[in-house]
Amino acid sequence: MAINLQKGQRENINAPKFTIGLGWDTNNSSTGSGFDLDASVFILGDNGKILSDSHFVFYNNLKSPDEAVIHTGDNLTGDGDGDDEQVKIDLTKINPSVKEICIVVTIHDAVNRKQNFGQVRNSFIRIVDDSNNTEMVKYELEEDFSIETAVEFGRIYNKDGQWKFEAKGVGMKGGLEDYLNKYN
Repeated sequence: MAINLQKGQRENINAPKFTIGLGWDTNNSSTGSGFDLDASVFILGDNGKILSDSHFVFYNNLKSPDEAVIHTGDNLTGDGDGDDEQVKIDLTKINPSVKEICIVVTIHDAVNRKQNFGQVRNSFIRIVDDSNNTEMVKYELEEDFSIETAVEFGRIYNKDGQWKFEAKGVGMKGGLEDYLNKYN
C-alpha cells in the first residue's frame, strides 16, 4: 500500500527501477484555451547544479546520457485519469556523481494563455516500483497556487547511499527558463 505524503515529508525509495507518474486535471473553461503542462527533470550533482545540458530531461530531450532517466513523452492535454506524464528511473544505471533528481511541472505558454496552477486540480506525483507495479509513495498537491505557473513537485536525492523522495510542492511564478537559471 502506498504511503500518502504531506508537503516536506521524506520516504526511502527501496526499488532500483521505478516510474514517476505525474497527473493533473485542468479547468479549460476559465481561459478558453487548453492547458499544456510539461514535466521536466533536472539531474543535479553535489553543487545543486545540472551535470550537463543533456542532464536536463524534458519533452525535447527524453533521456539522460546514461539512460538512467527517461521521459516517456509530452502529454499535450492532460485528459483522462491516471498519470498524464511519466519518467522512468533506473538507479542501477545512474552516474555516481548524481546526487539529486528534481521533478518540475510547468505550464507551457502560461503568460500568453493567462493560465496558472490555481486553475489546475487533482495534481499529484507518485512513485511506482517497476518490479511489481506497486505504488510506493504518492503526494497530492493541495495548495492553491493562484499566481504560480510552475511547481517543483518533488525531488529524489541520495543521502548516505540511500535514495529518498521528498514531497516539495513549491510554486514559482515563472517557467522553464527560471528553473534552468536556478539549476545551471
